Parts: sequence; C-alpha cells; structure tokens
Amino acid sequence: MDPEVSFMLCCDPLQALGEHQIHVEISDRFNRQSFPEIEQHIEALWSDRVAKQPWLFNGSKFRLHSAVLSVVEKGPMATHSQQRGEGDQLESADQSSDILVKEEQSCVLTLQLGLTCYKDYLGTNWSREAGRLQSHGQNECADPQAFLAQPLGVGAVVATADGDIVLLRRSQKVAEAAGLLDIPGGHPEPKMLCPGVSEEAICADLLQHKERAVVSEIFSSVCAEISDEVNVPISSLSRPVFMGIALNHTSAGRPSAEFYVRCTLTTEEVRDLYRSGGPEAHESTEILFLSRAKVFQLDERSLMWSEMCPSAKGAVLLYQRVMPDC
Repeated sequence: MDPEVSFMLCCDPLQALGEHQIHVEISDRFNRQSFPEIEQHIEALWSDRVAKQPWLFNGSKFRLHSAVLSVVEKGPMATHSQQRGEGDQLESADQSSDILVKEEQSCVLTLQLGLTCYKDYLGTNWSREAGRLQSHGQNECADPQAFLAQPLGVGAVVATADGDIVLLRRSQKVAEAAGLLDIPGGHPEPKMLCPGVSEEAICADLLQHKERAVVSEIFSSVCAEISDEVNVPISSLSRPVFMGIALNHTSAGRPSAEFYVRCTLTTEEVRDLYRSGGPEAHESTEILFLSRAKVFQLDERSLMWSEMCPSAKGAVLLYQRVMPDC
C-alpha cells in the first residue's frame, strides 16, 4: 500500500455501515495526553502562526481515540433450506420442509471520542516534533498517538447519477496538499451540539447524553461538506454509508472516516453547479469526474495517483475494497 496511507478500519465488501450502526463514547479520558514541554511547544508554534496569519481560528474538533467494529447477534431467524423458482408456491404448514435456524448478525462500530482543537493539531500531528511525540507515546503509554491531536476528519466518494466519481483539485492557497486532487471532506463540528458555548469552553461533559446527536453530526457533516465544496443541494445526496477509517501518514496518522454518497444529479448538472460557485469555492480550482471503471484501475502505478492527496488515496482504496458493485 502507498506509504502515505493505511487503514485503521475497513468494512467487509458490501458491508458499509449506516448511521444506526455507529455508536460513540465521549469522555475526557480519550483526550490527548500531555506534558509541559509539548504544551510550551504548541503555544509557541500557535503564537508564531497567528502572528503571520491573524485570520487563523482555533476551532474545537472531535479526537478519535479508538474504533472497534463488533458483531452483534440479533436472535434466531428461520429460513427454508430448499430454493423456490419464481413461479413456485409457498409450502403449506403440513408439508415437510427443512428449516434452517441461524443467528442474524449485525455489525456495530463504536468510536471512542475525546476533544481536541486546530491549535493542538498544528502543534502535534502537523509539527516537526510529531515523530518524537509518537516515540514518546509508545514508550510512556504503549500508544504512539497518545500525545497527538488526532482530529477526526470525514471524506466522501461521491457518485453522480451517471456513475462518475467526483474529484476536486485543491487550491494553491490551502494549507495542506495544495494543488493536489482530493475528495470532498472536512470535519464534524462539536460546536454544532453546543449552541451558545464558545469554542474554548466546549468539553466532554457538555456532550454527555448527546451520543446520538454526535453520530448525526458526523454523518450530516459529510453531506454539508459535499454541498459547500461542490455546490450541490443536500437534497440531491443520499444518506452516507461508512466504508472505513483511513490514516494520513503525512500528518502522523491523522484519521479520516470515509463514506460513500450517491447524488441524483448528472455529471453535467454537477459540473454546472460547481462552476457557478459555492460557499467553499475558494478551496478548489477544478472539478474532475472519473468513471467507476477508471477509479477501480487507480493504484500506485497510475499517473493520476501521484496527483492525489493522501485523503483521496485512502478513500479510493476503501471504495475499491468495500463498494465493488456500487
């Protein structure tokens, strides 16, 4: 696999998860670990960045501590063992028939979430100290990510009504992966669940008993990012399904939950809406469409692969594995 990306979690083929199959646990136990030296480094780096870019904003983010996929037994389900043709009639109760009783199963994903912020991300994952922090985390906590911000991102493989997959070329003015091809994406926002609370005051306690709302924010943020970046109405988008979590190793293993979303608009309609501009039009300069067949041909040997940023690579690799018939 490309050294820029790896999988933290990958659903089985054709087993992408819906919103009802995602659960979250929220606690300050899942926040980033700390020690005085790294806090001083974060503050110094942030002060320097803000002096150069006074428009920077330190927003609150969800921190991904762990993700566990488990199988839940839903109880017995009876099925007839013999097959019936299209015109066959159901057997009456007194006719002999082999019955198989099997356990119906459902997968459930549990995300353990804390809170972090953009400032902490710049001072840890995006810092030149990231490798040292990972070594320190492994030595002190048996977890190389323990001292990293690990903000949870979201991304989407979007298919038009014609079956084409949407890619965006990132602007040269964005902070990361400038000029590279990407998928629509961003971050779920804790502030959406804490109205009237300042970003700095948001804490895990304020999110207790809001676990389903957090899951809803994760899924709705996917469609919101697509709408803002591609300029398509949210009403044209299907409910996202979760394919897995990719790790971006150019930012020390930053996690992104990747989803698949269908759009009811044709490729030409999506192109026209994109060209008319949207809320986040400044983040990209071009929209591209790849057929499903071409997406499945993408790999490290492809010329286009070198033009793709890690988040797009991770999402495409998950799509190839999880959605082979979509």
